Amino acid sequence: MSIPQSGGGPIEHMDQLAEVLSKGCKPKEDWRIGTEHEKFGYCKDTHKPLPYEGERSIKAILEGLRDEYNWAPVAEGGNIIGLTKDGANVSLEPGGQLELSGAPLETIHETCDEVNVHLKEVKSVADRIGVRFIGLGGAPEWSHEEMAMMPKGRYRLMTDYMGRVDTMGTTMMYRTCTVQVNLDFASEADMVQKLRVSLALQSVATALFANSPFSEGKPNGLKSFRSRVWRNLDKDRTGIPGFVFEEGFGFQRWVDYALDVPMYFVYRDGKYIDALGQSFRDFLRGELPALPGEKPMLSDWADHLTTIFTEARIKQFIEMRGADGGPWRRLCALPAFWVGLMYDQNSLDAASDLTKGWDVERMEAFRVAASEQGLQAEVDGIKMIDLARECVNISEAGLKARARPGAGGLIPDETHFLNSLQESLETGQTPADELLAKYHGEWNGDLSRIYDEYSY
Repeated sequence: MSIPQSGGGPIEHMDQLAEVLSKGCKPKEDWRIGTEHEKFGYCKDTHKPLPYEGERSIKAILEGLRDEYNWAPVAEGGNIIGLTKDGANVSLEPGGQLELSGAPLETIHETCDEVNVHLKEVKSVADRIGVRFIGLGGAPEWSHEEMAMMPKGRYRLMTDYMGRVDTMGTTMMYRTCTVQVNLDFASEADMVQKLRVSLALQSVATALFANSPFSEGKPNGLKSFRSRVWRNLDKDRTGIPGFVFEEGFGFQRWVDYALDVPMYFVYRDGKYIDALGQSFRDFLRGELPALPGEKPMLSDWADHLTTIFTEARIKQFIEMRGADGGPWRRLCALPAFWVGLMYDQNSLDAASDLTKGWDVERMEAFRVAASEQGLQAEVDGIKMIDLARECVNISEAGLKARARPGAGGLIPDETHFLNSLQESLETGQTPADELLAKYHGEWNGDLSRIYDEYSY
């Protein structure tokens, strides 16, 4: 999850709220790619999740990366809770999931190099202390009670609130992992087109990357349990917001929506102040119960925007949020998929045409079906595997048109990063299908074998 924002000064007029978003507009030559991925750590011998402190712990991993690879520490309340280096940061999800938030980079080649270096660094530290990491969308065996809460004030507040607003918020926080990509836009109109496409087609990413078929030691009947969890988390801030597809949508309409999303906190002097369920509109009037008489800073607004968890969301870029965490090679496939769709205008127009005339009900139906059936999903006579094939073909064309070479020019473009998705389309099998086949076949129901075979 996002780290606290800073700077920007006081909010003096309402126009500043939309300006925060519009400042993300940049010319195409300045568009970048920011890839994020989360992974579960566990003790190699016991297969138990990592605590925060101890010889084999999240803290030991962070300190190892700091000491051995020159990452700068980020602390809260005297605890190391993250790292920064070269525009990237390593952070902690509530249950100790380790996240790399990559630097904004120009090509998939660069972002994949970044992922590779990070995983090698993590593995070297982890091997030394008897720890491993695994890329899945959901914890395969661990119960909520087994997951340690990381020492971050934001998570203490959110855990309490999630338990009150719906049924699966804490499951999302502690027992799921994702991979996502953050992409730029040129203008308000470009943002609108990209956000609409990303929301309409997020279910395709859910299906292609489905990788969470187990919960608490057995099959859960789903291909993406992680996606299912998000449907019962907090309706005020999740899902597919229908207003995005209405005439006149733009930055200001997103602001209006965000102002009505209940607050979580205000960050002051290194501490999170409880503002659970309170109104940012009241904050703007100096009437926030958590801070009576005080008005917000632009950093407070930026923080509040990070508490919106729609299937795709905007800040000063667009975040694609529909995919399960996964194996090494698919961490590069996810940014390739969306860059191919979004960063070439012909491909973006073609992707828009795919869902022209769809209503939000159909998009939601695909979202549900993708979590349950993956590539075998079908809605209104449209087969997910056919839709996914069209999307991957459009993405491939977009990556060819970008023609960004790698390996010193030996690789002409970024299309090879889609190979794992092409394989899924040829076989009809997602990572979840592969895991289930092994569980019911050669593993003979022994889920513990997932750790040796699928860890990084």
